[in-house]
Amino acid sequence: MTKPGTTASAQRGKASRTLDRVTFGKRLRTTRLAQGLTLAGVAARSGVSITTISRAERGQLTLSYEKFSALGRALAMDMAAMFSPADAKTSGLDRPVLTRAGEGVLYQGPVFSYEFLGTDVAGKQMSPILGTVHARRFNGPGDYVRHEGEEFAHVMAGTIEVYFESGEVMRLARGDSLYFDSRIGHAYVSVGRQMARIIGACTSESSPARQARAEASGPVVNVSRAPRKAKPARA
Repeated sequence: MTKPGTTASAQRGKASRTLDRVTFGKRLRTTRLAQGLTLAGVAARSGVSITTISRAERGQLTLSYEKFSALGRALAMDMAAMFSPADAKTSGLDRPVLTRAGEGVLYQGPVFSYEFLGTDVAGKQMSPILGTVHARRFNGPGDYVRHEGEEFAHVMAGTIEVYFESGEVMRLARGDSLYFDSRIGHAYVSVGRQMARIIGACTSESSPARQARAEASGPVVNVSRAPRKAKPARA
């Protein structure tokens, strides 16, 4: 039933922008075959196991950001190619791109619900995302995610804890933000009564930035806070 005040066409438009795992899997398989690659070849390029790639292509499981970004690099697919609506015509950033509220592309991951924004643009330098954090506990090192580039997260609602493989645990409430090297193992957990909502962006580094980082003494994690009295980070 259509909700009051919502047209049937708007409902259809919203549904068409939800990318289910079967459709996503077909895109992976079609791209792989078009490049003449085997499952083993993609696994070698991406570091994702053959079994995981095969199951993802068949729509049998959802992928974390770590895995679908690794597959995107292996297959030379950017986020626009992976997550744009089926009827979208992606283009370069030759004009401002507007994403209306609720019109991002939805993808249900194992820990996050992602809403990808600006998916009409191919070859973006960053991937803006609205996310809902479903994880309610940290289960150990197996929960860590790592991927190329840098990551920014700003808490819009709720409270999260971000676990780092360095042993740091940082608690962020509404208005707090975090910026870090996303090659560091990290895991997000909602710790409040409601599942937290965040807005974030992941970006790839340029060659000069990568070289500069390699020459630096080590990665730095910074937290910025809104102007309010905040709870101390948990050790």
